[in-house]
Amino acid sequence: MSSKKTLILNKEQIKQKSIRIAYQILEDNFEDETLVLVGIADRGYVFAQRLQAILQDISDKEILLIKVTMKKTSRSLSANTDLAVDIAKDKTIILVDDVLNSGRALAYGLGVFLNVPLKKMRTAVLIDRSHHKFPIFSDYYGTKLSTILREHVTVTLEEFDNEEDAAWLI
Repeated sequence: MSSKKTLILNKEQIKQKSIRIAYQILEDNFEDETLVLVGIADRGYVFAQRLQAILQDISDKEILLIKVTMKKTSRSLSANTDLAVDIAKDKTIILVDDVLNSGRALAYGLGVFLNVPLKKMRTAVLIDRSHHKFPIFSDYYGTKLSTILREHVTVTLEEFDNEEDAAWLI
């Protein structure tokens, strides 16, 4: 891995992209009274909390939030949620993570809801690296980034990392 660290998004850009994603979610789901954001722990959940706050500020929709905790590197699905997944029944859910790389984390997040009848499922990520190993794609994204496999994207979010918001290519 290279020791070179390149800033991809700064704090203000992350804020702007978060607002844009929230508006895209509203536009795409204007007919829904309730939306369910499903944040992949840890940074995906923090990002989902931010989206929830923005959506509540700009709309009168009910925005529910579920936290999914899993081992992202595991070869099998083992996930827990902080709320019962049944609250998503017949609703639109948006799986949220900070970075979409291989698609494994979002695929596992989708797996949690396989036995729940949903209206529809979408995905939202801050950064889409496009190195998909799973058939998972971002419906809403802050930025798409072409990288080589040995490069790594790191996102810091103030609420989780106690550092200023930023996204770095390392």
